[in-house]
Amino acid sequence: MVLLHVLFEHAVGYALLALKEVEEISLLLPQVEECVLNLGKFHNIVRLVAFCPFASSQVALENANAVSEGIVHEDLRLLLETHLPSKKKKVLLGVGDPKIGAAIQEELGYNCQTGGVIAEIMRGVRLHFHNLVKGLTDVSACKAQLGLGHSYSRAKVKFNVNRVDNMIIQSISLLDQLDKDINTFSMRVREWYGYHFPELVKIINDNATYCRLAQFIGNRRELSEEKLEKLEELTMDGAKAKAILDASRSSMGMDISAIDLINIESFSSRVVSLSEYRQSLHTYLRSKMSQVAPSLSALIGEAVGARLIAHAGSLTNLAKYPASTVQILGAEKALFRALKTRGNTPKYGLIFHSTFIGRAAAKNKGRISRYLANKCSIASRIDCFSEVPTSVFGEKLREQVEERLSFYETGEIPRKNLDVMKEAMVQAEEAAAEITRKLEKQEKKRLKKEKKRLAALALMSSENSSSTPEECEETCEKPKKKKKKPQEAPQENGMEDTPISFSKPKKKKPFSKEELISSDLEETAGSTNVPKRKKPSPKEETVSDPEEAGNRSVPKKKRKFSSKEEPISSGPEEAAGSKSSSKKKKKLQKLSQED
Repeated sequence: MVLLHVLFEHAVGYALLALKEVEEISLLLPQVEECVLNLGKFHNIVRLVAFCPFASSQVALENANAVSEGIVHEDLRLLLETHLPSKKKKVLLGVGDPKIGAAIQEELGYNCQTGGVIAEIMRGVRLHFHNLVKGLTDVSACKAQLGLGHSYSRAKVKFNVNRVDNMIIQSISLLDQLDKDINTFSMRVREWYGYHFPELVKIINDNATYCRLAQFIGNRRELSEEKLEKLEELTMDGAKAKAILDASRSSMGMDISAIDLINIESFSSRVVSLSEYRQSLHTYLRSKMSQVAPSLSALIGEAVGARLIAHAGSLTNLAKYPASTVQILGAEKALFRALKTRGNTPKYGLIFHSTFIGRAAAKNKGRISRYLANKCSIASRIDCFSEVPTSVFGEKLREQVEERLSFYETGEIPRKNLDVMKEAMVQAEEAAAEITRKLEKQEKKRLKKEKKRLAALALMSSENSSSTPEECEETCEKPKKKKKKPQEAPQENGMEDTPISFSKPKKKKPFSKEELISSDLEETAGSTNVPKRKKPSPKEETVSDPEEAGNRSVPKKKRKFSSKEEPISSGPEEAAGSKSSSKKKKKLQKLSQED
């Protein structure tokens, strides 16, 4: 028994559904079509086997791109290998896209089917998908589809290979539209201004020049000899300027009011501005064609080459066309009419606008158009697939067409294509080397400018930040100095024998002059006695540590007062008994405890 499964791709993930036996469903195709719209009946036919949701929108975009290109993604491979039966011959997988079906059949070995009943089941799954998957609502499914559609379209537009050709297509289309509009508007100006000055139409044939003259002259009765120089500048011909001046004096046109002249002049200025924009657009098209398709533009001209690219859709499509298609490109209506009526097929399409066909004789127009189409297809392929496009091949191909024209007229044998292409290859290599050299120079200049700019920015940033580290150092040094003072105080207080630390606070003024004098004398005596007794043993230092701890807990005022009493009491003790140092220390400890 063959089991039929259906693979359904959605914006939120892959779904694998199982159906009833294939024979029953194939026999009941009308019933399937009827029950697609009914959810209850559709549940009897379709059963959800597995659902693999996408982890993120980026993963969904990758899977959508893979499905559109006919590639089996890892997520799809894992789903099919996990949930489909191991016996591949008994499994029939229904898919909507034949490309992905062929890829699955080639890589995984499952038989795939499209169309028929599968299409109807897919329609039902698409309609009831939010009911088949638990936790999925119709609103969330629509949001996922909308987001994936935007990201997919954005990626397709962003990575479009023909995005450079699109500018050429739009510019040549706008150029043709401008030509039509300028002709229409110029005819309107001719008819409108012709009521007042009808002789000007016969003298001036160019539309843009006529509009400029209508804007400049205005009322013909005000035209005088003083404006003759300006007329010569506009017409670029002294004889025509003189003829306009003479015709204005003896014109048979009607008089015109000032308000009508204002309208005519404003409309003429619009036409003049359109013609000027048309010139600038033509120069833009020429520069664009020299960059994208230099060989084709050198062979057949910028305008005709751009029309061929626009009609083909892109330069890549034009390069894929054979020469016979390029020859009649643009004459499709005449071709199908000739095929329908069994008449003569057209000899040329858009390439008829080339100068070569116009220069050829009537009997040779078909031959030269066929030869020119052959060279156009070669030039388009060179432009499309060359790494550094140059106009060398187009110039050589143009020379070959010229030689073929002279051969039809004079019988002079042209050069062989092989010899011409050898010369073109040598010149193209030189031109490509020159172009790469120029590009390298431009890149070096750009890099130098970038380095200078970065160096200047780094210098500015270093100048701005040079003051901040000094400030940081100052702020860091200040707390360090503050921290050293409390560390020095306990060391001085810990030395009981030296009264140097206790004589420092002289700013206090509650003492008399006699006390100050006695304290100075004691300091001098203590300074003389310090070198004799400044080296206590490590045991004595350890004994003095608890005294330091006890002194720290005592307020500062009491410590300073006791410090002044200590040298007074210790002075006679030092003078009396200098032999027994241990007894003195015991007495000092008793005094400190009493304080």
